[in-house]
Amino acid sequence: MLSDDAAVVDETRATVVTTGTRADRFTSFARDRSPELSRIAYLLCGDVHRASDLVQLALERTYRAWNRVGDGDPFAYARRIIATARIDSWRRTKHDVLVAPTDLRPGSAPDGTQHVVDRDELVRALRQLPAGQRRVVVLRYLLDRTEKQTAEDLGISVGAVKSGASRGLDRLREVLGKGNPRSATTDGTPSRKEAQS
Repeated sequence: MLSDDAAVVDETRATVVTTGTRADRFTSFARDRSPELSRIAYLLCGDVHRASDLVQLALERTYRAWNRVGDGDPFAYARRIIATARIDSWRRTKHDVLVAPTDLRPGSAPDGTQHVVDRDELVRALRQLPAGQRRVVVLRYLLDRTEKQTAEDLGISVGAVKSGASRGLDRLREVLGKGNPRSATTDGTPSRKEAQS
């Protein structure tokens, strides 16, 4: 039970405890938000072990800054740390070492698990995007961030977010076999450019 001094941020997501010691409040935050942070890190890097390292780094840095961010939005702070740390690691190595899509689970699944299969297909498709486009698509569409928020989180311009999102979504459609809606007319017939080729 929470006391009357606790503030409910979003009943479906998590509760931020505003009473107790600094360590108690941080422990509550880490316990409640670690699954979401893990999901974000995994979608950004595509590797379970690297994602775990990113979450550990984010929680450690968030704890050190808890006096500044604990009463504000520590989840946003931790999310930003994950995105920044992922960018930094990519800059250091200049390449991503991802698991090949063929090494992932097979695509077939028993009835009732279509959601899991769809999610697996999406993660495979995200892994095929360039790192910059993947970051923009994950923040913009999977985390429902605005263009401005995504630009601030990644340290890029709003125009770069728009073009990265557009190119990333086009590539996802291609990879997922949905086709490019821009290449067909509104009635589904091929565009004039396609018909000429």
